[in-house]
Amino acid sequence: MRKPLKLPVVMMFVCISACTAFAQENVDAYVKAEMQRQKIPGLALGIYRGGKIDRVQGYGLANVELDVPVKPETVFQSGSVGKQFTATGIMMLVEEGKIHLDDSILKYFPDGPQIWAPVKVRNLLSHTSGIGEYENEERTKPDGTFYLRLDNTEDELYKKITQMPMDFQPGERWRYTNTNFVLLGMMIHRVTGKFYGDFLAERIFQPLGMTATRVISEEDIIPNRSSGYRLVKGQLKNQEWVSPTFNTTADGALYFNVLDLSKWDAALYTERLLKKSSLDQMWTVVPLNNGEPNSGNYGFGWGIDDLNGHRVIQHGGAWQGFTTYIARYVDDKLTIVVLTNLDSAHSNPGKIAHGVAGLLNPALMPTPAKPIEDKEPQVTIMLRAVLDGVAEGKADHELFTPKCWEEISPELGTMAEYIKEIGPMQKLELLKRSERNTDRIYTYRATFKEALLVRLRLTSDSKIASLTFDEEE
Repeated sequence: MRKPLKLPVVMMFVCISACTAFAQENVDAYVKAEMQRQKIPGLALGIYRGGKIDRVQGYGLANVELDVPVKPETVFQSGSVGKQFTATGIMMLVEEGKIHLDDSILKYFPDGPQIWAPVKVRNLLSHTSGIGEYENEERTKPDGTFYLRLDNTEDELYKKITQMPMDFQPGERWRYTNTNFVLLGMMIHRVTGKFYGDFLAERIFQPLGMTATRVISEEDIIPNRSSGYRLVKGQLKNQEWVSPTFNTTADGALYFNVLDLSKWDAALYTERLLKKSSLDQMWTVVPLNNGEPNSGNYGFGWGIDDLNGHRVIQHGGAWQGFTTYIARYVDDKLTIVVLTNLDSAHSNPGKIAHGVAGLLNPALMPTPAKPIEDKEPQVTIMLRAVLDGVAEGKADHELFTPKCWEEISPELGTMAEYIKEIGPMQKLELLKRSERNTDRIYTYRATFKEALLVRLRLTSDSKIASLTFDEEE
């Protein structure tokens, strides 16, 4: 019987080193290619295995004007990746018995409107509250209630939030709404007497040694701070200025870097911050009132998904010319973090994170969905006309439900600009069709210069109840 060949130890080391170097070269080539395609000035990559750093790397420029390269210490703005820290702070107070998930939020905001009475703390954490979004084009424009260049105290901001109408009944639907986490930060303040950022610093950042992580401040001296950028008609511009108010809210206004996030990732494998039961609750998709999983596959501050049979807990973020992504492939004990300094209309760190994971482990490589037979071509024809109309700024409001039109109309300008940049449309393919109650739900791949996933929801009378876009990964 032939024995298996045993390589000498030195030879084995050479093989392992060569494989590692090959993987690193592939990752480098992929990241650089995506940066060039997406026109990203600078990017930081973190690869962690089992809670330990496998690789941290900077690419491109942290500051274009001063020609400063990105390095592992480079500090980026968090965007909504910061929500997971707010959620963790809330769960710490839940474990201490100071907050209860099924309490009405009026227990913590007794001066709030009575329409909040059915809203539970868990509804805020899972984006199922129905409370309106403060951060949309209509409300943040110069004459809007939440104009982003107008400074407010926390009390003034809270009062404005209380005056917004509800979008739907709590637990009936899921809609990603930054207002939920702004209120959670205020809740931490009311319960502990401490500004939420100070509470997170004392309970999370300092104990974990996350020395670069903190709430945004434009006046403080921040070592290794990068600059955020946006593309305007193909030209790189600095980020737009916002007031200090909107750089201190709990919906994603933090600084951090890939070194600090490795410490955060390591802590999530332990019970150093929270009990396992609390972490499991955060990483479980919250059901709606009807018992069905929410449409965002959202837990508490995290999205929970399945990729080729591998569980991934993840979240993205975008703010002030920065985009971020963390993907924790928990079955594989692999975490990928991508931080960029380009606006969300042009950069997709989630695509890069998933692509890197796939290069390191082919089982994690995203595979494009295959088209299915289109048995309702009239729907596809209607959708193509709608997308053409959006690109021209002439969307027909009669095709939408009043509620959907109210939600989507403030965003049409941004959508039109984006579609024009990547147009014209070359192909529209149906990938999935399902039904929920009396509604029909469709997922299409719209191929422009790049592929978009378009999700369409039609009512029984064929009105558009929902229309969303995501870049295909």
